[in-house]
Amino acid sequence: MLCKQIPSSLALLAVLAGCSSLETPEAAAPQPAEPHAGCQAEALPGLLGEPATAERVELARQQSGARSVRVLAPGDAVTLDYDSQRLNIDIDEAELIQRVSCG
Repeated sequence: MLCKQIPSSLALLAVLAGCSSLETPEAAAPQPAEPHAGCQAEALPGLLGEPATAERVELARQQSGARSVRVLAPGDAVTLDYDSQRLNIDIDEAELIQRVSCG
């Protein structure tokens, strides 16, 4: 009975080993050094009503401290995943900035 269980146990271990991560803490994505570091949309008071040019969007990302940015137009498909390091810029049909948020 034990001999029949060994091959299935080895197969299970092989599958589980394939799912494990080889990433070490040093290779992981860098984390903010401070608890308040990261995306801060409140640092962008003058964007509403402004055109969402590529330069303005990148400057907003830098000023907010966000790692990434996405521009959301009316009707765009949007994932619901939350990313505290992402800046969201909602625009209208005229590509004017209507809302700025993190997440």
